[in-house]
Amino acid sequence: MNQPNHPDADAAQPQDPNAINIELSEDIAEGEYANLAMIAHSSSEFVIDFIRLMPGVPKARVKARIILTPEHAKRLQAALAENLERYEQANGPIKQQNDSPMYPMGFGGKIGEA
Repeated sequence: MNQPNHPDADAAQPQDPNAINIELSEDIAEGEYANLAMIAHSSSEFVIDFIRLMPGVPKARVKARIILTPEHAKRLQAALAENLERYEQANGPIKQQNDSPMYPMGFGGKIGEA
């Protein structure tokens, strides 16, 4: 749905005083793939490193580091739980193995041969 590009077009729309205008640059919108997260915390912050681990490669690279206050970490936990619940309602349960290692399956083991 296209809106006319008039300077006062937004004036006709009711404005939410609590709304936040969030900008998403093209680089960030592309996203980064990560298959491992490592979390550390102090009394004042949580640090989450999102890592891309590749099979047979002994070195992994941190693709993003997010630093949160404990309060924001708690909100993130609640938001993830809510979204996982919605996902499973729409797509069925996410299968997990009970004996999952601390790193993704098949990573860090023997190197495959060609």
